[in-house]
Amino acid sequence: MGTSTLHASAVLVGRCAALIRGPSGSGKSRLVLMLMAAADAGLLPFARLIADDRCHVDVAHGRLLVRPAAALAGLLEVRGLGLRQITFEPIALVGLVIDLCAGDARRLPVPEAQLTTIAGITLPRLAVAAGIEPIPLVLAALRTEQFDKDGSLNR
Repeated sequence: MGTSTLHASAVLVGRCAALIRGPSGSGKSRLVLMLMAAADAGLLPFARLIADDRCHVDVAHGRLLVRPAAALAGLLEVRGLGLRQITFEPIALVGLVIDLCAGDARRLPVPEAQLTTIAGITLPRLAVAAGIEPIPLVLAALRTEQFDKDGSLNR
């Protein structure tokens, strides 16, 4: 399989990336900023931008890798400020997929809704309903048994 392009953002949290999907205006870039702020506040071990708005994904050794589109590398949209150049990671292993404004988000999700498949790779998924602040859910997901304390996926 070759490289695929997704309308998504990605942030490295610990050793693995969270791939953030959702419609335009759903808060993908804002969530990236909030995760980086959470790391600055000591709530996460590390968080850094990988890509905003457009991600390239590739499969290698049964894992999904994400990297920024070359034209957008290091750029993050901050509503009200515009595009900002910030430090970024060039590539990372995806450990979690976050779907913002997800139509199938439930208070008590069924197990099959907690997984998604991208390019043939099945990954943990967090579905966040429209109108719900995602950062508490994401922090809770990163602290559950399927993730190490550094944010990397247990496999």
